[in-house]
Amino acid sequence: MFAVVRTGGKQYRVAAGDKIVVEKIDGEAGASITLGDVLLAGEGSELKSVAGLTVAAEIIAQAKADKVIVFKKRRRQNYRRKNGHRQNHTILRIVAIGAEKKAAAPKKAEEPKAEAAPKVETKAAAPKKAAAPKTETAAPAAKTPAKKPAAKKTAE
Repeated sequence: MFAVVRTGGKQYRVAAGDKIVVEKIDGEAGASITLGDVLLAGEGSELKSVAGLTVAAEIIAQAKADKVIVFKKRRRQNYRRKNGHRQNHTILRIVAIGAEKKAAAPKKAEEPKAEAAPKVETKAAAPKKAAAPKTETAAPAAKTPAKKPAAKKTAE
């Protein structure tokens, strides 16, 4: 049986036992995950319904891809920039295809919580002062030049 699943914005055709490299998924090596976004499933040339279908996978490793060199250049401008980038990815082993999604467990009726006592304000809110209306003033007075301190005379 095969399935087409979508993860990390990409689509992968998988079968039980396949190893695939996908965009980074949180989890430690050895952890089990389920890929719930199944787009297509079938066996041979027959297609099956994907309603409620999931793909079970196991994380083999968290790794980094090969370095990609990003080189920018503008001719005749003496502009060159060189950067490298290594994308994180996850290696998955497909364990099973066709595991039905488990129905969500019915939620327990929430017990009414004891209501907290209403907050009591200890300080009375002081009324805010109204802003004084601004009055138009005359043009600012011209600045007077700063006076230099008088030189001290010494008695001889």
